[in-house]
Amino acid sequence: MASAIFELCDEYVTRAAAVDPLWGTMRGVAGTPAGGTDFGLDGQAAKADLIRDTLRRLGQLVPSTSDDQAAASHLTDRLDAELAWHENDENLRTVRAPFGPISMIRDSVELVPHQDAEGWAQLAERLGAVPFMLTTWRAGLAVGLDRGRAAARRQALEAALQAERYAGSTGPAPTHAAIVESYGDGPLRTRLAAAADAAHAAYAETAGWLRDEYAPRATKADGVGAERHALYRRLILGADIDPIEAYEWAWAELHRIEDEIRAEVSRIQPGASVEETIATLDSTEAVDSTDAYRGWLQERHDRAIEQLNGVHFDIAAPLRAVEVTLAAGSSAGAPYYTPPNEDFSRSGKTWWPLNGRERFAVWSELTTVFHEGVPGHHLQLGQARLMGDRLSRYSRVSSVPGHAEGWALYAERLADELGWFTGPGERLGMLKASALRAARVVIDYGLHLDLPLPPAEAKRHGPQWTFEVATEVLRDRGRIAPHRLHAEVVRYCGWPAQASAYKLGERIWLAAREDARRRAGSSFDLKQWHTHALSLGPVGLGRLANALGGSNA
Repeated sequence: MASAIFELCDEYVTRAAAVDPLWGTMRGVAGTPAGGTDFGLDGQAAKADLIRDTLRRLGQLVPSTSDDQAAASHLTDRLDAELAWHENDENLRTVRAPFGPISMIRDSVELVPHQDAEGWAQLAERLGAVPFMLTTWRAGLAVGLDRGRAAARRQALEAALQAERYAGSTGPAPTHAAIVESYGDGPLRTRLAAAADAAHAAYAETAGWLRDEYAPRATKADGVGAERHALYRRLILGADIDPIEAYEWAWAELHRIEDEIRAEVSRIQPGASVEETIATLDSTEAVDSTDAYRGWLQERHDRAIEQLNGVHFDIAAPLRAVEVTLAAGSSAGAPYYTPPNEDFSRSGKTWWPLNGRERFAVWSELTTVFHEGVPGHHLQLGQARLMGDRLSRYSRVSSVPGHAEGWALYAERLADELGWFTGPGERLGMLKASALRAARVVIDYGLHLDLPLPPAEAKRHGPQWTFEVATEVLRDRGRIAPHRLHAEVVRYCGWPAQASAYKLGERIWLAAREDARRRAGSSFDLKQWHTHALSLGPVGLGRLANALGGSNA
């Protein structure tokens, strides 16, 4: 029989999905209504009231077991952080690109399971709710403007471009046209087509409103300042960290990785520069069609599962497949992952933006396969869903970005330790990605907190952070692929603290593993440590080291 705390966690998930169906869909919550989320004042007030009510009731319950205590701590940490975010009216200025409400609304349509007639009917209902969601989102943003809670002008203009792409104003086709075509000529064809047309018109209307009404009243500054950044650090990391220490550490980490990159380049192409070696690999280690790209990605996902299962992890049957999705109309730049739903009728998916490319330099993308798939997000988030009554339902479907992204970056490092980067340039691709993650931290903290660049860096890039300096640092030091550069910097500006989740999370994961290895000595069992780590579910970085101390350390 479930404890009162587990029952409350279960109830919260059900109620949260009813109040915010998009949250439920993105998290794979069973029974999520097919309609849309109200992003306006009424919908936002309902979310905040639900959080307050849940925290009040949780405060009246006494944990009776360690599982109870873990469930209560996680729910409290997450809801406290979300409530602080709501009470600062952050919910009324959620204008960000490329990952924000517009992209979430779009993705939520495709994520409705639609393998049968009932699923297609639910998908049609969600598609039909797109205009309502965009209308209420604009209404909430208008209230935010009136309250002096404006997002950055750059985010409004970039989100407008994103909405135009979805509308089909730019690009080959409106974003939901493929859904209608994939349905065929069944009884819902007319309804789906009409809903898609209305959705595309709503994206176009939203683009015009953002550009003409919102952007002129938005703030000029890209950075959010210390107070707002602290709210986001708590929400993203689940920890109260020293931002100055993190900033200085990330610069030192970037320098360390750059030294390792130069050494790797000397091994690959003696006498060549980093840029020359990358250009050589881009021209030789690539595939030349979307079909070949999809095939390469799927084969690499499948191979990773085969190599890991039963060796360094025990991978349950429902997690032994990852679905590759090519996101042709996405402006995200970076790949991303969406987890399976609670009953696994929807598979875990990795999403790979094409960004207009016809040639794909796969040498640098193998590391991201491990990050987004196995042993990264797919294994971690999927395993949580398989824990059953050993984790609360809220822990099974929720996430702490610092914990999740830290694990996924640890997964890349683990692949290197296991010797998986054997092809030409593949290890350089991993190091290049690690440099990108370190550059993300210095950009995020430097830009949003208006920190000075260290003296040696100031001589190279300038004394203060701007969008242009961030772009230069990410290009020259993070060595990001050109097609991702602009979208990534826009993302860091619009999503404070998220860019730091990877490296700061990885730092704690690696330190915890080293501590376990040191204390266990020759009896340390990596597979057992991984099993324990994944059994914990999501944990804020402030509690992660202690939680991991219960392994075979």
